[in-house]
Amino acid sequence: MKPLRTILALAAAMSFSAGFIPADEKAVNPQIRKIVDQVSEDRIKAIIEKLVSFGTRSTMSNQDDPVRGIGAARLWIFDQFKSYSPRLQVRFDKYRVKKQGQRIFKDVDLYNVIAVLPGAKMPETQVLVSGHYDSLNLGNRPAGGAAAGPGTDAPPVPIGERPQPTLEESEKNAALPAPGACDDGSGTAAVMELARVMSQYVFDKTLVFVAFAGEEQGLIGSSLLAAKSHLEKQVIEAVLNNDIIGTDVSGNGRTGNTSVSVYSDETADSPSQQLARYTREIAERYIPSMKVNTVFLGDRLGRGGDHTPFQWEGYGAVRLSTPNEIYANQHRVTDTLENMSVPYTARVARVNAAVAASLALAPRAPIVMREPRAPAAAGAPTAAGTAPAVPAAPQTAAAPAPPRRPSPTISRGRSGYDALLQWKPAGPDDNIKGYTIVIRATTSPYWEQEIYVGKVTEYTLKDVSIDDAKFGVKAIGNDGGESLVSAYVYPPRLKTEILTVQ
Repeated sequence: MKPLRTILALAAAMSFSAGFIPADEKAVNPQIRKIVDQVSEDRIKAIIEKLVSFGTRSTMSNQDDPVRGIGAARLWIFDQFKSYSPRLQVRFDKYRVKKQGQRIFKDVDLYNVIAVLPGAKMPETQVLVSGHYDSLNLGNRPAGGAAAGPGTDAPPVPIGERPQPTLEESEKNAALPAPGACDDGSGTAAVMELARVMSQYVFDKTLVFVAFAGEEQGLIGSSLLAAKSHLEKQVIEAVLNNDIIGTDVSGNGRTGNTSVSVYSDETADSPSQQLARYTREIAERYIPSMKVNTVFLGDRLGRGGDHTPFQWEGYGAVRLSTPNEIYANQHRVTDTLENMSVPYTARVARVNAAVAASLALAPRAPIVMREPRAPAAAGAPTAAGTAPAVPAAPQTAAAPAPPRRPSPTISRGRSGYDALLQWKPAGPDDNIKGYTIVIRATTSPYWEQEIYVGKVTEYTLKDVSIDDAKFGVKAIGNDGGESLVSAYVYPPRLKTEILTVQ
């Protein structure tokens, strides 16, 4: 087997004729730089202060009180979105959720608050930036969905063995103060501040800013919106979900405000992993002082967030979260502005701004999967003429034909020993300058080699084995903007049933 360094050396040699990535294609876009710089720490602080002032934002709290509870909070978020720009299309995404279990102890109205900034060239393609505005106070139960943190009297309880609150406990907890400054006032404030800043600009794709409800009851609001988006065949290119982005000192004293964790999933080269890699590259380009920790896990151990339902529906989605949580304050009356770091929240908001703006200005990722062809029926026209009639087979038991699967447009070329990559554009072709092939070792988490090949739809890497490395391709816009990478991933081999003669 040819080692990857040999493969990359060959690819690098060929890149002299194909062209290295020009320097300007890795340059900072002045408009995106300006957007990042306009994120205001003071405005983020003011938003969190206002969210905390509602006393509680529990999904199960009183929805009719004009100054306290989730009803008052969602009306304020709605009005703020409306005030940012007349170009923002603001709406409630409303559901009537039926009583189920202890966490939803009565039928309840649930409102996601959504602000849409329509795209100019590819309005059908959406980039979501989200957080959840509901909060929770668990009373005397372990905080944060994790082992009880420092400062609590409760002993650690293994993940997966924590009992659900009783109906009576849930009803009492819904009336308790739940400031939710960090969880997830921080994420909601970032979403709202980005809606304000980015609504002053025009993007090729549609940006959608979402404040979810019902996260604390089991990702209810995001699950309903994700399922509806899938049913309506909405094109969602990316979901950047922000949850607990407000602390830079952990409960055990670990400190750090120069990194953010980005959780995706555990499936190699999934859309969510590609989005995580993109987030790392773009964020560190525009905010060099921030390190993005890509974590190829669905979330923190045994926990979940509003990105997960979008993954269930096949969309690329990630969660941005602090690596320094304070479990003792989560789902507690102590989750206050004084116990979090607004400057850190602003830094993570700028990461979102850079990534969302880059995606919204970039081409769509190329198509590298070939849909399977249906088998030709007897007598049907084929490329060579007419399919021959097939005599009726005896009615005997036979193994069912395995379903045909999509396959990547990558092959060994005419020689059988090259890497032939093919693709086609997924959106408008006029804003694409060319394409870049990316290569990495199968054991590497990040793309290691890039070769700009120009505005073509296939390219051959001579004497490079497709069995020794991972390959992908991305589109480069006329202004140097980069799409997400489309990786060449072959579906796993299906198990087949083998029939034997008895």
